[in-house]
Amino acid sequence: HPTAKNRGKMTYLSCIRSLIWLFTPFFFFLGSMSANAAPSCSPLLSHTFLRLQDEAPQNLCQYQGKVILVVNTASFCGYTYQYEGLEKLHAAKSAAGLTVVGVPSGDFNQESADDKAVKDFCETRFGIDFPLAAISRVKGPNAAPFYAWVKAQRGWEPAWNFNKVLVGRDGRIAG
Repeated sequence: HPTAKNRGKMTYLSCIRSLIWLFTPFFFFLGSMSANAAPSCSPLLSHTFLRLQDEAPQNLCQYQGKVILVVNTASFCGYTYQYEGLEKLHAAKSAAGLTVVGVPSGDFNQESADDKAVKDFCETRFGIDFPLAAISRVKGPNAAPFYAWVKAQRGWEPAWNFNKVLVGRDGRIAG
């Protein structure tokens, strides 16, 4: 037969058990949401570039949640020295969530016509380790889908080599 002291403990324990029983389905629901709910890819990042090294498709969605600096590049431009700074930026800030993506382009007649030559130039001259797309169009009616989307949404396209698009962690153009 329970004493008054034990009745207080039993009431407390009964209350705790009831709360656990009541909220258990809710916790399972929350757990399944976080396990199954992958962050959706923003429309801006729902584009693919061919990778410079092997022309394998590289979807920008892999960088969702990071800050991304997309730069149209050229090997024979007066601004080619920017590769050095871009590599330093990428190396210094990649652990903090910044990714530089280079997009070589011949739209301004200052890029090699050969992906292998661009790759060799970037690796040997500047030690580039950040992702590089295969040579792509960055302006006009045949622009790569990423740049076509930027033009459609913002009315902007690169006016010269080494123009940049800054994408925030939310997958939207930040600058």
